[in-house]
Amino acid sequence: MLRFFCLTAVLAAALSPLLPRFSTAAIAQELDGCYMLNPAGRSIDLSKLCGTTPGNTHSPNGTLATFTRTNTLLEGQVFQAKILRREAGTPIIGVTFNGNQTFEMIVDTGASGTVVTQRMAAMLRLVPVAKLKFDTASAKGIELPLGKIHMMEVNGAKAQGLLVAIAGPQLETGLLGHDFFGKYDITIKRDVVEFRVR
Repeated sequence: MLRFFCLTAVLAAALSPLLPRFSTAAIAQELDGCYMLNPAGRSIDLSKLCGTTPGNTHSPNGTLATFTRTNTLLEGQVFQAKILRREAGTPIIGVTFNGNQTFEMIVDTGASGTVVTQRMAAMLRLVPVAKLKFDTASAKGIELPLGKIHMMEVNGAKAQGLLVAIAGPQLETGLLGHDFFGKYDITIKRDVVEFRVR
C-alpha cells in the first residue's frame, strides 16, 4: 500500500475522527515534480498522469525522481501569508488555486501531501485521476481519489502540477502539506506564516 499522507498528532487528536491520520512520518519532497515513493522508498514516475516532462535528477535516496522546475526562486526569499484564524492552535491561511479561487487551508507541517475537501474539489472541478489507500484514525485502508491541481499559490509561494487527495464529506477545511511547501523553511509566527526558500 502506498502511503502518501501523514497528519500531525495535534490535528489528529483535535480533529479525529474527522480528518485522516496516516501512520508514516512526513517526508518533505526535496524536488519539484510528479512522483511518489512506494513503501520501499523507490519513486514511481507520475509525469504522464500530471502532464509534466520527466527529468533525470535523482532524489535524496538515490532513486530516479522526475521534475520540472517552473519558476526560479532565490535562496532566502520569503513569502508571508496572513493567519486568518486558528483551529486547535494550528494556523489557517488563504491558498489560491489555479490563479483564481482562494480557500482556507490548515498549514499541516506533519502532512506529506495536500488534502482538499469535497466542496473544494467540486468548485475546482477536479476530476479523479487515480485512487490510493490511506489509514485514518478510525479505519484502515480507506480509498481516496486523487485529483490534479494546475497551480497552488500563497502570496508568491507556488507549486504546480500537484496531485491532491480528495477527502470524504467529514473534512471541512483542506490541509496544506509538504508537497506544497517542501522547498521552503516554514516559520509560524503570531499573525503570519513565513515560507523561506531553502
